[in-house]
Amino acid sequence: MAKGYQGNKDRMEEISGFGKVIGKRAGFKCEWCESKDDLRVRDSKPDMEPAMETLALLCGRCRDWANGRKADPVELRSIRNALWSDIPAVAEGAARVLATCRETWVREAIEESFIDDALKADLLK
Repeated sequence: MAKGYQGNKDRMEEISGFGKVIGKRAGFKCEWCESKDDLRVRDSKPDMEPAMETLALLCGRCRDWANGRKADPVELRSIRNALWSDIPAVAEGAARVLATCRETWVREAIEESFIDDALKADLLK
């Protein structure tokens, strides 16, 4: 993949090409919390070629969480159902954010989810 300004510009154009399809897949709602506000496609695997399974439609609040902003455990309950998505960018991304919260309900939800067992083990250390 090309690096630098042009490489980033090309990647963003490629990702935006998935926008309508991902929007339809998501029902034009955040794939984590179902909000309809400030929706954008988030790339969960920037080191890989963009694909449907590596992209998720997220609202601003969920993108902030995905980018490391801390959240109140009560707020995080809004993304719990995303763990059962069959789209890796949705389920695994939500699991990573939830795992930052050490509440019992989070651990149980991740254990019950369908995400990859190796990722589960890593998140629940």
